[in-house]
This record gives sequence, structure tokens and C-alpha cells, in this order.
Amino acid sequence: AIKVGGMGVMTIGALLSLLVSRRLGITQKLLTASETRTSQLGDVRAIVGAVVITSTSCEAVLAVLLTARFAALGGGFGEALWHGVFYGVSTFNNAGFDVTASGLSMHVADWMVLLPIALGVIVGSVGFPVILNIKRNLRRPSHWTLTTKLTLTASAVLLVVAPVLIGLFEWNNPGTFGSMSVGEKILNLFFAGVQTRSGGFATVNVARMHPATLLVQDALMFVGGGSASTAGGIKVTTLAVMVVAVRAEARGDRDAEAFGRRLSPSVLRVAVTVVGVSILIVLAASLVLFAVSSAPTDQILFEVFSAFGTCGLSTGLTAHLPMVGKAAITLLMLVGRLGTMTIAATLAMSNRRRIIRLPEERPIVG
Repeated sequence: AIKVGGMGVMTIGALLSLLVSRRLGITQKLLTASETRTSQLGDVRAIVGAVVITSTSCEAVLAVLLTARFAALGGGFGEALWHGVFYGVSTFNNAGFDVTASGLSMHVADWMVLLPIALGVIVGSVGFPVILNIKRNLRRPSHWTLTTKLTLTASAVLLVVAPVLIGLFEWNNPGTFGSMSVGEKILNLFFAGVQTRSGGFATVNVARMHPATLLVQDALMFVGGGSASTAGGIKVTTLAVMVVAVRAEARGDRDAEAFGRRLSPSVLRVAVTVVGVSILIVLAASLVLFAVSSAPTDQILFEVFSAFGTCGLSTGLTAHLPMVGKAAITLLMLVGRLGTMTIAATLAMSNRRRIIRLPEERPIVG
């Protein structure tokens, strides 16, 4: 179920991207095809085949590495193989499910377990279009698409910022990372920074984290991973587009530009709409939980953002919610998984032509 779900999301995301690109004019399509070298995406069977091969290959590599490590730790080869395969599939597809009662807490000092899982989550959250583009132009980074460049840049920044911010509040927290050695702290902080993007695994008790740490993780889960990936959230490309737009406006530039390319105004409008609609969805779900639960604000918000980003991390509150609260969390996970992707594709494909344009006027903003 995890593999089919992750593979299906990647396939649907790639097909929606194809539908969006087909709505472009002939000149724009020629320019896009020349820049991206992705004209082969027109074959639906090729898309599905590439997704299956990519996901299965990554999962197989993870399964081999983890099986070897679990077998070395003892417990029998059969159990090690089962755990290795399950964690491999769960990791790449950013599911966050584990099959042991203690989860990964027993492996806080084992980089041979935590590092492959972290790297698997990163690759799964990058997105199929980015993986395929890098594969086709591995030795020619100059031919990478703007989507690839924005995704990799934003992801790299978040991978550095997330552990630093978490460590700022949790370094000496005895309930989480405080009792670990310096090396263990660095490993587990990096692991925690990766998992809050959408991975969902944890080596410490989230409920014992500082409220400021929960707020940082809320922001990370809201952003999520790359477009057409197994991760949730509004996507890092959406965040990157917003940052580029803010920078252009602050500098007084006429156009929003990144990596030698000018962003279309329609892309900016889609990004703003996705962020705005997502905020409204999160606020609505938060109001429902506030109405049915007396839990602390930071825990309620954490559960909401985790559900919206399909992350799976929890302070333990969800298990104690009434049926209405659990239904709201379930619906929020579904909306968070499919909602933003569908909204973005629908808006990008809608292009209403008007013969008459109204006079322009700039209202006071701010």
C-alpha cells in the first residue's frame, strides 16, 4: 500500500505537469522542450515505467543496506530482511511507519541505520521530475531545468537550516538530545531536520521537545518536499518562487528572476494561491481541533501541520482525540496529500481569455 501510494502520487504529479506544459503556446512549448529536454515525457507508459524503475531501484538499495545492518545487529536474517524491506519502502515513500515497538530510538548512535534512512527520505522528497532531469543530464548541470535548480537549492538550504534551528532549542534538553554525545547530537539533529520535511521517523520523544522546536517543525512540515514527490506540504519550489518574488519586489525589479530565467506572472499567482489556500485549510482544521480538545496550543498545531504535510510525526495527541478530531486529522491528510497538487495543476491549466482589460490601479498595500 505504501509503495503503490507513493508511486501513484509521483505518476499523477508527473502527468499533471505534462498536462500543464501541453497548455502552453507553440512558441513556449518549443522553448520549454529545447531547455528541458523532456519531450519524452509525452509517453504515458514511459512516465509510469520510469517512476516504477526509479522508486523500486531506490527502495532496493535501501533494503539491501538496512538488511545488512539489521542482520549484523542480530535477531536472525529473516527478521532483518523483513525490517530492511519495510523500512526501505517506508523511507523512500516518506511514510514514516516502522515495525518495531520502540521505533528508531534504539538506533540513536547507529549512523549505519539513520544515515541511509535520512538519505532515502531526501531522495524520495526531491520529486520524480527532478530525479529524471538529473539522470538525463548528470554531467551537464547547465542543462538542468529551473524546477530542478530551485528544488535542489531550496532543499539544500532547509537541510542546513532545520538541524541548526532544532539544535538551538534542543541541544541541552534532557528529554530529547541533551544526554547524547556531541557526535550523536549532530547525527540525530540532521536526522530530525530531514524527517520533519515529510519523512515522519523519530529517534526521540517529540512530546518532550521545546514549544519553539515544535513551531520550527510546523514550518518545515508546512513546506514539505519537492513537486511530484512522495512528500507533502506546499512544496519547496512554491517556497522558492515566493522568495524570488519577494526579493524582486524588495529590490524594485520589474521581473522575478532566478538562475538566468524570468518567472511567469502566472507562476507567481499559482504560488500565492497555493500558499493562501493551504493556510486556510490549516486554520480550519486547527479550529476544529481547538473546539474538540483542550490540549496545549503547540501540540494541536503540531498535529495539524503534521497531518497536512503527511509527515506522521506526533506528540501523542491524535490517539486521545475524540472521533470528530480523528476524522478531521484523516481528512486533512487526504487534502494535504492531493489538495495542493491538484489546485496548482488546475490553476495552471485554466487560462481565461478576455478581450477587454479593465483600467489598472494600484491600491495601498501594507
